[in-house]
Amino acid sequence: MNGGTEMQPNKNETNEISGYSKYHPEAKSRRKVNPLKDIYLPLPSEKYDIIYADPPWDYGGKMQYDKTSIKSENVGFKKDIFISSAEFKYPTLKLKELKELDVASIAADDCLLFMWTTGPQLAIAIELGSYWGFEYKTMAFVWDKMVHNPGRYTLSQTEFCLVFKKGRIPTPRGARNVRQLLTKQRGKHSQKPEEVIDGITKMFPSQKKIELFARNNYNGWDNWGLEIPDSKIDILSQKDVEENQQMNLKLD
Repeated sequence: MNGGTEMQPNKNETNEISGYSKYHPEAKSRRKVNPLKDIYLPLPSEKYDIIYADPPWDYGGKMQYDKTSIKSENVGFKKDIFISSAEFKYPTLKLKELKELDVASIAADDCLLFMWTTGPQLAIAIELGSYWGFEYKTMAFVWDKMVHNPGRYTLSQTEFCLVFKKGRIPTPRGARNVRQLLTKQRGKHSQKPEEVIDGITKMFPSQKKIELFARNNYNGWDNWGLEIPDSKIDILSQKDVEENQQMNLKLD
């Protein structure tokens, strides 16, 4: 690339789209807007005891390996496991943009924040939670996705749901036997296991709860995000899913 002109495609190449050739122009155009200001609605005016968030982390334009089980998402790319960036799927937010989200305004005096992050974003996630007015406590959930991606140091196959605290732990408490480690095959890009929100609900069944950057509309939870379906659904644990499958087999 010389003199600011864009590189022209090689006429001898096929019309297949490479990860870089698709990512570069899209990223360039998307950064012209601040998704938080131009796309997302304002946060609700209520206070919540439990906040569950899966921020759309921005990886600075770096390509990420994506071994998603939904192969149709990767159609048209030469390397079907090396084409994914979060910006392909939804508007991402840089740290400075996430800090503009006034999560402190919806947090009750005693509140827990459960936040998803990846290994490379761990320090940034802790910084963000602190900026929002919370103190980092521990890893609430560790998700083994049962498939590894190339990492800079070791092969990567986990994501982490951190827990932060403001004030005291909300009471009354529910279940005390929810396990930290979850082993489950990954689904769509950035889709998180339903067992996590099920576990949080069991630990804090009577508290007022909200999911930020939500993609589902669960009974018992408020939500905020761009991909929320209209109808409410029940939270199903893995046990519920297995029991439903067994019942359907019997009916067949």
